[in-house]
Amino acid sequence: MRGGGVAGRFGCRRVAFPITVWVSDDGSMSIPLASGEGSVRYGHDAFDPGLLAASKGLRRISVCIPARNEATTVGQIVRTIVVALTGLHGGVPLVDEVLVIDDGSMDQTAAVAAQAGARVLSADTPGGGKGQAMRSALKAAEGDLVAFVDADVTNFGAHFVSGLLGPLLTDDALCLVKGYYQRPLHGVPDGGGRVTELMAKPVIDVLFPHLASIEQPLAGETAAPREVLEKCGLADGYAVELALLIDVAARFGVSTVAQVDLGIRIHRNRPLSELRPQATNILRAALERAPLVTSD
Repeated sequence: MRGGGVAGRFGCRRVAFPITVWVSDDGSMSIPLASGEGSVRYGHDAFDPGLLAASKGLRRISVCIPARNEATTVGQIVRTIVVALTGLHGGVPLVDEVLVIDDGSMDQTAAVAAQAGARVLSADTPGGGKGQAMRSALKAAEGDLVAFVDADVTNFGAHFVSGLLGPLLTDDALCLVKGYYQRPLHGVPDGGGRVTELMAKPVIDVLFPHLASIEQPLAGETAAPREVLEKCGLADGYAVELALLIDVAARFGVSTVAQVDLGIRIHRNRPLSELRPQATNILRAALERAPLVTSD
């Protein structure tokens, strides 16, 4: 288990890290990267669920799934987690609760999730957006460690959850775990992630270059100690993932962020017309966290 300056129950260290972007005379922008900073990477197969369960001690673990109109996929996702990772059906007793937050669904999302074994609650502001649903989940969840997974994945496996939890259970210095993966689109292995490639990564390159090594800054598969999520907060809407990444790195340092290769992730790909509002939210959240200061 990695050591280091410990602050709080989970050992995340707060660091002084600038988030102001300086614009030079030639228009270039940069943020200095603290010495030794970097994001560690793992493969999901580095973590055996049984060994993780044995090492969790008294820590409780919640898996939270924000969902809106995902009746066709949420049941299988919940069922996979419940059967493989809760110990209720002969699986590994790693996860203590599976919580689905129904964000104003018009279909049978809530009923399907409940039938599959989840505790289902309505978002505090139904239809308010992903970030608001995640806040509702955090408020209701009982876990000391909280993992979030998306509800639209069609090839979901238990390794999505054990992979996210592994770094947190084996390294107390970590504050955030982000999943990364291949996202096929129309037969192209890496054709997905259009908002990531066209908005999130360019924004990071220009405004937050210290985060350029993060493969999937918008990944819905993420996990953190509860106290980290409560200290940093969860932004509104689709920008919640990028905002959390920026805030954790600014508060605790990039070295407290780990990435886990989850393999291939197949999900519903949205039409281009639905991606512009998402991209706008990403840009807004980034600019709110990187005020521009023009140098003389």
